[in-house]
Amino acid sequence: MIHVYTGDGKGKTTAAVGLAIRAIGNGFRVLFVQFIKGAHTGEIEIFQKFPELIEIYRCSTGFVYKTPEESQMETVKECVKEIEKKLEKNTYDMVVFDELSVALSIGLLSREDVERLIQLSKKAELIITGRNAPDWLIERADLVTEMKKIKHYFDRGIKARKGIEY
Repeated sequence: MIHVYTGDGKGKTTAAVGLAIRAIGNGFRVLFVQFIKGAHTGEIEIFQKFPELIEIYRCSTGFVYKTPEESQMETVKECVKEIEKKLEKNTYDMVVFDELSVALSIGLLSREDVERLIQLSKKAELIITGRNAPDWLIERADLVTEMKKIKHYFDRGIKARKGIEY
């Protein structure tokens, strides 16, 4: 099945982390790919305690302003090659593509890239997160959840908090 967690509300990555924890708790083998993100996050600390069950791959480009820089595009191009190699081994029960929708919407990934990654993940439960999931991806998914922001403390100037946002 393909899950998509999208929208402007908080909880997309958190949902994916929860599914990954549930999967490894049941002995599943998980590939957890993070696009864009590179800073320390608490989930990585937990995941690293289970290297035989969860593999972490971070395709860190840093924040993208309006359009990606050439170096960011090259980074993602190399990441996609590495991810494809991992998926070709077909050893995962679950694959998480965290922030894939964001990478797609800002031009770091093409639809063709994503279609290839989906095809290579077809024997695994596939989890895709990020704002701005395109209509074609929503149509293709088996489960779509939109996280809708009703109210957020960021709007009051409160910054990201350790253990909550990262």
